[in-house]
Amino acid sequence: MTLDTAKERLRTLRPRSDFFIAVDSDGCVFDTMEVKHKECFCPVTIRHFALAAVSRFAREAWEFVNLYSRQRGTNRFPALVSVLDLLRGRDVVSRRGVRVPSLPGLRAWIQAETDLGNPALGRAAATSSELARVLRWSEDVNAEIGRTVRGVRPFPGVAETLERAASAADLIVSSGTPLEALEREWREHGIRPFVRTIAGQECGGKSDHLHMAAAGRYMHARMLMVGDACGDLAAARSLGACFFPILPGREEASWQRLLGEGLDRFLGGSFAGSYQEVLVAELFAILPEKPPWQHIRA
Repeated sequence: MTLDTAKERLRTLRPRSDFFIAVDSDGCVFDTMEVKHKECFCPVTIRHFALAAVSRFAREAWEFVNLYSRQRGTNRFPALVSVLDLLRGRDVVSRRGVRVPSLPGLRAWIQAETDLGNPALGRAAATSSELARVLRWSEDVNAEIGRTVRGVRPFPGVAETLERAASAADLIVSSGTPLEALEREWREHGIRPFVRTIAGQECGGKSDHLHMAAAGRYMHARMLMVGDACGDLAAARSLGACFFPILPGREEASWQRLLGEGLDRFLGGSFAGSYQEVLVAELFAILPEKPPWQHIRA
Protein backbone atom coordinates (compact mmCIF):
# COMPACT_ATOMS: atom_id res chain seq x y z
CA MET A 1 0.00 0.00 0.00
CA THR A 2 1.39 3.43 -0.93
CA LEU A 3 1.45 6.38 1.47
CA ASP A 4 -1.18 8.24 -0.56
CA THR A 5 -3.41 5.16 -0.56
CA ALA A 6 -3.06 4.72 3.21
CA LYS A 7 -4.03 8.34 3.87
CA GLU A 8 -6.90 8.18 1.40
CA ARG A 9 -8.31 5.09 3.11
CA LEU A 10 -8.33 6.97 6.40
CA ARG A 11 -9.97 10.06 4.94
CA THR A 12 -12.63 8.11 3.06
CA LEU A 13 -13.45 5.56 5.78
CA ARG A 14 -17.23 5.38 5.94
CA PRO A 15 -18.95 4.03 9.06
CA ARG A 16 -20.40 0.56 8.86
CA SER A 17 -21.16 0.66 12.58
CA ASP A 18 -22.05 3.22 15.23
CA PHE A 19 -18.78 2.42 17.03
CA PHE A 20 -15.13 3.10 16.13
CA ILE A 21 -12.02 1.51 17.68
CA ALA A 22 -8.37 2.34 16.90
CA VAL A 23 -5.70 -0.09 18.09
CA ASP A 24 -1.98 0.50 18.50
CA SER A 25 0.39 -2.27 17.41
CA ASP A 26 3.90 -2.45 18.96
CA GLY A 27 3.71 -3.19 22.67
CA CYS A 28 -0.06 -3.31 22.50
CA VAL A 29 -0.99 -6.09 20.09
CA PHE A 30 2.53 -7.51 19.62
CA ASP A 31 5.16 -8.13 22.30
CA THR A 32 7.74 -6.37 20.13
CA MET A 33 8.71 -3.28 22.13
CA GLU A 34 11.45 -4.89 24.19
CA VAL A 35 13.13 -6.71 21.32
CA LYS A 36 12.89 -3.78 18.89
CA HIS A 37 14.29 -1.22 21.30
CA LYS A 38 16.86 -3.33 23.15
CA GLU A 39 18.16 -5.38 20.23
CA CYS A 40 17.62 -3.02 17.28
CA PHE A 41 17.11 0.66 18.04
CA CYS A 42 19.62 0.99 20.85
CA PRO A 43 22.62 -0.82 19.29
CA VAL A 44 22.13 1.06 16.01
CA THR A 45 21.93 4.36 17.90
CA ILE A 46 25.16 3.65 19.80
CA ARG A 47 26.92 2.81 16.55
CA HIS A 48 25.64 5.73 14.48
CA PHE A 49 26.21 8.42 17.09
CA ALA A 50 29.54 7.17 18.49
CA LEU A 51 28.26 6.39 21.97
CA ALA A 52 30.24 3.22 22.65
CA ALA A 53 32.22 4.86 25.47
CA VAL A 54 28.97 5.53 27.33
CA SER A 55 26.96 2.58 26.04
CA ARG A 56 25.55 1.69 29.48
CA PHE A 57 24.15 5.17 29.93
CA ALA A 58 22.93 5.31 26.35
CA ARG A 59 20.99 2.09 26.95
CA GLU A 60 19.53 3.43 30.17
CA ALA A 61 18.38 6.59 28.40
CA TRP A 62 17.01 4.79 25.35
CA GLU A 63 15.09 2.24 27.39
CA PHE A 64 13.69 4.83 29.80
CA VAL A 65 12.38 7.09 27.03
CA ASN A 66 11.02 4.36 24.79
CA LEU A 67 9.92 1.65 27.23
CA TYR A 68 9.63 2.79 30.82
CA SER A 69 8.44 6.41 30.81
CA ARG A 70 5.48 8.49 29.76
CA GLN A 71 7.26 9.03 26.44
CA ARG A 72 6.89 5.31 25.70
CA GLY A 73 5.65 4.77 22.16
CA THR A 74 6.66 8.20 20.85
CA ASN A 75 7.82 8.55 17.26
CA ARG A 76 11.46 7.51 16.75
CA PHE A 77 12.70 10.97 15.77
CA PRO A 78 11.48 12.92 18.82
CA ALA A 79 12.58 9.90 20.89
CA LEU A 80 16.11 10.18 19.51
CA VAL A 81 16.24 13.86 20.47
CA SER A 82 14.99 13.09 24.00
CA VAL A 83 17.56 10.32 24.49
CA LEU A 84 20.45 12.51 23.38
CA ASP A 85 19.21 15.33 25.62
CA LEU A 86 19.15 12.99 28.63
CA LEU A 87 22.67 11.82 27.87
CA ARG A 88 24.03 15.36 27.56
CA GLY A 89 22.48 16.17 30.91
CA ARG A 90 24.39 13.45 32.78
CA ASP A 91 27.64 14.42 34.48
CA VAL A 92 28.95 10.88 34.14
CA VAL A 93 28.75 11.23 30.35
CA SER A 94 30.49 14.62 30.19
CA ARG A 95 33.24 13.39 32.52
CA ARG A 96 34.09 10.70 29.97
CA GLY A 97 34.63 13.30 27.27
CA VAL A 98 31.93 11.99 24.94
CA ARG A 99 30.42 14.57 22.61
CA VAL A 100 26.71 13.84 22.34
CA PRO A 101 25.21 15.53 19.24
CA SER A 102 22.30 17.92 19.71
CA LEU A 103 20.91 17.60 16.15
CA PRO A 104 19.40 21.08 15.72
CA GLY A 105 18.40 20.30 12.14
CA LEU A 106 16.37 17.30 13.26
CA ARG A 107 14.65 19.41 15.92
CA ALA A 108 13.67 21.99 13.32
CA TRP A 109 12.42 19.29 10.95
CA ILE A 110 10.29 17.71 13.69
CA GLN A 111 8.69 21.09 14.40
CA ALA A 112 7.97 21.79 10.72
CA GLU A 113 6.98 18.34 9.45
CA THR A 114 3.70 16.56 10.13
CA ASP A 115 4.58 13.14 8.64
CA LEU A 116 7.53 11.99 10.74
CA GLY A 117 8.65 9.06 8.62
CA ASN A 118 11.51 8.13 6.33
CA PRO A 119 9.86 9.34 3.10
CA ALA A 120 9.52 12.92 4.37
CA LEU A 121 12.92 12.80 6.04
CA GLY A 122 14.45 11.58 2.79
CA ARG A 123 13.19 14.64 0.96
CA ALA A 124 14.59 16.97 3.61
CA ALA A 125 17.88 15.06 3.81
CA ALA A 126 18.73 16.00 0.23
CA THR A 127 19.96 19.40 1.45
CA SER A 128 21.13 18.56 4.99
CA SER A 129 24.08 16.37 5.97
CA GLU A 130 22.70 16.13 9.51
CA LEU A 131 19.31 14.87 8.33
CA ALA A 132 21.05 12.51 5.91
CA ARG A 133 22.88 11.05 8.92
CA VAL A 134 19.60 10.62 10.80
CA LEU A 135 18.03 9.01 7.73
CA ARG A 136 20.87 6.47 7.53
CA TRP A 137 20.30 5.72 11.22
CA SER A 138 16.56 5.24 10.68
CA GLU A 139 17.06 3.03 7.63
CA ASP A 140 19.58 0.89 9.53
CA VAL A 141 17.08 0.55 12.39
CA ASN A 142 14.47 -0.71 9.93
CA ALA A 143 16.93 -3.17 8.41
CA GLU A 144 17.91 -4.47 11.85
CA ILE A 145 14.26 -4.88 12.83
CA GLY A 146 13.63 -6.75 9.59
CA ARG A 147 16.48 -9.15 10.37
CA THR A 148 15.70 -9.61 14.05
CA VAL A 149 11.98 -9.33 14.72
CA ARG A 150 10.35 -12.42 13.29
CA GLY A 151 7.76 -14.79 14.64
CA VAL A 152 6.60 -12.52 17.47
CA ARG A 153 2.98 -13.46 17.93
CA PRO A 154 0.21 -11.24 19.31
CA PHE A 155 -0.35 -11.32 23.05
CA PRO A 156 -2.74 -14.07 24.22
CA GLY A 157 -6.29 -12.83 23.98
CA VAL A 158 -5.68 -10.33 21.18
CA ALA A 159 -7.24 -12.31 18.32
CA GLU A 160 -10.36 -13.16 20.33
CA THR A 161 -10.79 -9.55 21.44
CA LEU A 162 -10.29 -8.13 17.95
CA GLU A 163 -12.76 -10.61 16.50
CA ARG A 164 -15.36 -9.64 19.08
CA ALA A 165 -14.68 -5.91 18.60
CA ALA A 166 -14.84 -6.16 14.81
CA SER A 167 -18.31 -7.65 15.02
CA ALA A 168 -19.61 -4.47 16.67
CA ALA A 169 -17.30 -1.64 15.59
CA ASP A 170 -15.17 -0.24 12.76
CA LEU A 171 -11.55 -1.08 13.62
CA ILE A 172 -8.32 0.49 12.38
CA VAL A 173 -4.65 0.20 13.34
CA SER A 174 -3.05 3.48 14.47
CA SER A 175 0.67 3.13 15.05
CA GLY A 176 4.00 4.94 14.95
CA THR A 177 5.58 1.95 13.22
CA PRO A 178 6.37 2.11 9.48
CA LEU A 179 3.44 0.98 7.34
CA GLU A 180 5.32 -1.83 5.59
CA ALA A 181 6.16 -3.51 8.89
CA LEU A 182 2.60 -3.15 10.16
CA GLU A 183 1.06 -4.73 7.08
CA ARG A 184 3.57 -7.57 7.22
CA GLU A 185 3.09 -8.30 10.92
CA TRP A 186 -0.71 -8.14 10.90
CA ARG A 187 -0.96 -10.37 7.82
CA GLU A 188 1.68 -12.81 9.09
CA HIS A 189 -0.40 -13.59 12.18
CA GLY A 190 -3.82 -13.66 10.56
CA ILE A 191 -5.34 -10.62 12.29
CA ARG A 192 -5.36 -8.22 9.32
CA PRO A 193 -8.97 -9.12 8.39
CA PHE A 194 -10.25 -7.70 11.68
CA VAL A 195 -9.27 -4.12 10.81
CA ARG A 196 -10.52 -2.00 7.94
CA THR A 197 -7.25 -0.15 7.36
CA ILE A 198 -3.78 0.41 8.81
CA ALA A 199 -2.09 3.76 9.49
CA GLY A 200 1.64 3.98 10.25
CA GLN A 201 4.13 6.75 10.98
CA GLU A 202 4.06 7.96 7.37
CA CYS A 203 0.42 9.02 7.82
CA GLY A 204 1.25 11.44 10.65
CA GLY A 205 0.77 11.00 14.36
CA LYS A 206 -1.95 8.97 16.02
CA SER A 207 -4.14 12.01 16.60
CA ASP A 208 -3.89 12.69 12.85
CA HIS A 209 -4.98 9.11 12.15
CA LEU A 210 -7.99 9.38 14.44
CA HIS A 211 -9.11 12.73 13.10
CA MET A 212 -8.80 11.59 9.47
CA ALA A 213 -10.68 8.35 10.10
CA ALA A 214 -13.33 9.27 12.66
CA ALA A 215 -13.82 12.98 13.33
CA GLY A 216 -17.46 13.96 12.80
CA ARG A 217 -18.50 10.42 11.91
CA TYR A 218 -19.08 8.89 15.33
CA MET A 219 -20.34 10.12 18.70
CA HIS A 220 -17.51 10.83 21.17
CA ALA A 221 -18.57 8.13 23.61
CA ARG A 222 -18.61 5.62 20.74
CA MET A 223 -14.95 6.08 19.79
CA LEU A 224 -12.19 4.15 21.57
CA MET A 225 -8.39 4.09 21.38
CA VAL A 226 -6.60 0.99 22.67
CA GLY A 227 -2.91 1.52 23.40
CA ASP A 228 -0.02 0.97 25.77
CA ALA A 229 1.34 4.51 26.11
CA CYS A 230 0.46 8.03 27.18
CA GLY A 231 0.71 9.17 23.56
CA ASP A 232 -2.23 6.89 22.78
CA LEU A 233 -4.19 8.53 25.58
CA ALA A 234 -3.32 11.98 24.21
CA ALA A 235 -4.50 10.96 20.74
CA ALA A 236 -7.81 9.74 22.17
CA ARG A 237 -8.29 12.94 24.15
CA SER A 238 -7.58 15.06 21.07
CA LEU A 239 -10.71 13.56 19.52
CA GLY A 240 -12.79 13.29 22.67
CA ALA A 241 -12.63 9.50 22.42
CA CYS A 242 -12.48 6.90 25.17
CA PHE A 243 -9.19 5.17 26.02
CA PHE A 244 -8.36 1.66 27.21
CA PRO A 245 -4.73 1.01 28.27
CA ILE A 246 -2.84 -2.20 27.64
CA LEU A 247 -0.61 -1.90 30.69
CA PRO A 248 3.14 -2.49 30.07
CA GLY A 249 4.14 -5.68 31.87
CA ARG A 250 0.50 -6.68 32.33
CA GLU A 251 -0.49 -7.04 28.70
CA GLU A 252 -2.16 -10.44 28.81
CA ALA A 253 -4.30 -9.46 31.81
CA SER A 254 -5.19 -6.18 30.09
CA TRP A 255 -6.47 -7.94 26.98
CA GLN A 256 -8.53 -10.30 29.12
CA ARG A 257 -9.93 -7.27 30.94
CA LEU A 258 -10.83 -5.58 27.67
CA LEU A 259 -12.53 -8.73 26.40
CA GLY A 260 -14.23 -9.53 29.70
CA GLU A 261 -15.50 -6.10 30.73
CA GLY A 262 -14.05 -3.17 28.78
CA LEU A 263 -15.79 -3.88 25.48
CA ASP A 264 -19.13 -4.45 27.20
CA ARG A 265 -18.82 -1.11 28.99
CA PHE A 266 -17.82 0.67 25.80
CA LEU A 267 -20.62 -0.80 23.73
CA GLY A 268 -23.09 -0.34 26.58
CA GLY A 269 -22.27 3.33 27.17
CA SER A 270 -20.78 3.02 30.68
CA PHE A 271 -17.08 3.35 29.83
CA ALA A 272 -16.39 7.10 30.14
CA GLY A 273 -16.12 8.63 33.59
CA SER A 274 -14.99 6.81 36.72
CA TYR A 275 -14.22 3.50 34.96
CA GLN A 276 -11.88 5.16 32.46
CA GLU A 277 -10.31 7.33 35.18
CA VAL A 278 -9.24 4.23 37.09
CA LEU A 279 -7.68 2.76 33.94
CA VAL A 280 -5.73 5.94 33.18
CA ALA A 281 -4.47 6.18 36.77
CA GLU A 282 -3.12 2.63 36.50
CA LEU A 283 -1.17 3.56 33.36
CA PHE A 284 0.29 6.70 34.96
CA ALA A 285 1.36 4.67 38.00
CA ILE A 286 3.43 2.37 35.78
CA LEU A 287 5.09 5.03 33.62
CA PRO A 288 7.02 7.78 35.47
CA GLU A 289 7.89 11.18 34.04
CA LYS A 290 11.49 11.45 35.29
CA PRO A 291 14.30 8.89 34.99
CA PRO A 292 15.54 7.23 38.19
CA TRP A 293 19.07 8.60 37.87
CA GLN A 294 17.80 12.17 38.31
CA HIS A 295 17.09 11.25 41.94
CA ILE A 296 20.74 10.35 42.51
CA ARG A 297 24.05 11.91 41.54
CA ALA A 298 24.96 10.34 38.20
